[in-house]
Amino acid sequence: MALGLMAGGAQAEEAYIVLQSTTSTQNSGLLDHILPGFEAETGIDVRVVAVGTGQAIRNARNGDGDVLLVHAREAEEKFVADGWGVERFDVMYNDFVLVGPKSDPAKVGGGTDIVAALKAIAQATAPFVSRGDDSGTHKAELRQWKEADIDVAAASGGWYRETGSGMGATLNVASGMEAYVLTDRATWIAFGNKGNLEILVEGDPRLFNQYGVILVNPEKHPGVRAAAGQRFIDWLLGEVGQGAIASFRLDGQQLFFPNAR
Repeated sequence: MALGLMAGGAQAEEAYIVLQSTTSTQNSGLLDHILPGFEAETGIDVRVVAVGTGQAIRNARNGDGDVLLVHAREAEEKFVADGWGVERFDVMYNDFVLVGPKSDPAKVGGGTDIVAALKAIAQATAPFVSRGDDSGTHKAELRQWKEADIDVAAASGGWYRETGSGMGATLNVASGMEAYVLTDRATWIAFGNKGNLEILVEGDPRLFNQYGVILVNPEKHPGVRAAAGQRFIDWLLGEVGQGAIASFRLDGQQLFFPNAR
């Protein structure tokens, strides 16, 4: 049935694509919200691999995927510049927030300066939990520590703890330890085990979180389902896909904001 809907004489194996994406798009529920519309319209099944951005990019570079939907712009642009991807497009954005215990031992609550907050956490040697997994969130976190001139590698295993896990698992650890943690807002809103944690710092422009989409280059990997992958990208960047992203809400809150050009 899917083949009848495919344009350009696509082959049978293009009745599905593999989407390398992030734990934030999966854990938040966004993909469950938008993918059925694309699949119903095109007959193309989307098989999601949800990992950290760094791992998703490595998977795509190895040819284990057709489309990348991730959030680490510098790494995405390098992926394209190195020839592994065809072209990068902005899709949507949200933001990161600093979450921490209501007791707030570093006294950062209500602030809008993430760098000042991290300096205060380090000064107080208050527990901080990091994903430590080369994800987009981890990369964003490390940028802020670098700007704060804090050597978290030296603090590793002390007040600074790395889980090597996804966002949900890392939030669970932070909740159990009553520690500070940087998270994307969408996963935080969807997270069920908040415990004594709450958002303490938000609104810093440095916490802007842009997502991009890229077709894996079929010249590098001839097995890439390029026609179906491009169709998904066109849908995601078009009116219907952008509208689907905008309509996704949890607890009345919009989690992602479409901004395809």
